[in-house]
Amino acid sequence: MRKHLIAFLSLWLVLSSCGSYNNIYKTRDFLYKYEAAKQIYAEGQYNRAYLLLDQCLQSLKGTEYGEEALYLAAMAQLRSKSYGGASAYFKKYYEAYPNGLFAEEAQFNAAVALYLATPEPKLDQSETMDAIRMFQEFLDSYPTSSLRESAQSKIFELQDKLVEKQYLTAKLYYDLGSYIGNGVNGNYQACIVTAENAIRDFPYSNRREEFAILVVRAKFEYAKNSVPARQEERYSNAIDEYYGFLNEYPESSYRKEATKLYESVPERFRKQSE
Repeated sequence: MRKHLIAFLSLWLVLSSCGSYNNIYKTRDFLYKYEAAKQIYAEGQYNRAYLLLDQCLQSLKGTEYGEEALYLAAMAQLRSKSYGGASAYFKKYYEAYPNGLFAEEAQFNAAVALYLATPEPKLDQSETMDAIRMFQEFLDSYPTSSLRESAQSKIFELQDKLVEKQYLTAKLYYDLGSYIGNGVNGNYQACIVTAENAIRDFPYSNRREEFAILVVRAKFEYAKNSVPARQEERYSNAIDEYYGFLNEYPESSYRKEATKLYESVPERFRKQSE
């Protein structure tokens, strides 16, 4: 007891002295460094705490302190907004301690860290897909977890980001129109494929109607800009899409626009589709 009290007092004196952090950082007493890191973490100095913990991990591995030290290092990374490092440390923890005291929280936080690092929709969404995968793995591992609802909510939020990315991509293709860099009709084809894939992959998206009208617009433009020999077939396809849109969205705010597109079709092609 006396020995622990002396160690605590020594730690308190070092932490309160000028240049104390550098002294702790340089010491080879890893248990002492670990206790100092916990104190520094409690004070909210997460970057400093992580640097100390990272030095301790190998030496404390296999000891009674190793598990907590690894989890605390992950938390320090998360709190300091080093999300990639945090996710990697949480994953390292639950793989090393699958039945550990913090295993459930670690697997959840590994996904949370990726979730917090996901970019805005217009950028590449690889990290978003990784975060969704990790949340799903958490749900598979802990189906009755108290964190289940939070994980599911975040999955829905991340899926919305993927939907938005798809919408921006499809709309960009449509706006590029007949720009020759992607072929005479290449952009309209790309718009149709992107929008139809999004409707298939995210059937309950609140962007579904907007994807559908993009397909209608692109198909009419595709037909209009086609060579004469292909126009009949493509106008017929566009008109089918128009009727399908009206059937699915009879009260759509895009109804007038869709009808105007239909009415712009040369009469001979409209008659052939009746």
